[in-house]
Amino acid sequence: MQFKKSLSASGVLVLAGFLVACNHEESTPKDHPMGETVTVGPLRYNVIESNWYGQLGEGFKIRSAQQRFLAITLSITNGGGSDVAVPLLSLENSNGQSFVETENGDGLDNWLGLLRNVSPAQTVQGKVLFDVPLGSYKLRLTDGAGAGVDKYSWVTIPLHIDTDTGVQTPTPGDIGK
Repeated sequence: MQFKKSLSASGVLVLAGFLVACNHEESTPKDHPMGETVTVGPLRYNVIESNWYGQLGEGFKIRSAQQRFLAITLSITNGGGSDVAVPLLSLENSNGQSFVETENGDGLDNWLGLLRNVSPAQTVQGKVLFDVPLGSYKLRLTDGAGAGVDKYSWVTIPLHIDTDTGVQTPTPGDIGK
């Protein structure tokens, strides 16, 4: 009889350990590549592309970055039954340093803005902007539940720099003209 009691107690402990391990796996945010649909709570995100800029705007409305502008194009779909306010997003570098989205999108086409309420079954698409050092990052996507209680996931933003095709290198014959 003593054997059965200790077997039952050890079985309960094993089951409890298994449940804690399963719960831990689900609560650990997973890294996703750009282009993959990421579901966090009622929101479905798709990070479409990223572009680096030294400055934004034209003419007299040019503004320069303190470091470099990183514009990330994404779509956000609300699959829930009520409106969701999407907070400012953040980036994290390989050292764990965090950077919050820039609050000024002047000069950036299709900027999502600061106030992003997404209604049920609605999709919004646009760009978010960061002023960060050149590098690779992870974009933190949240369910919009609020600081401390929100669920989140990561999308890897690899470093890639597009070449500027508008700049032409002068040939020796062009010098002095």
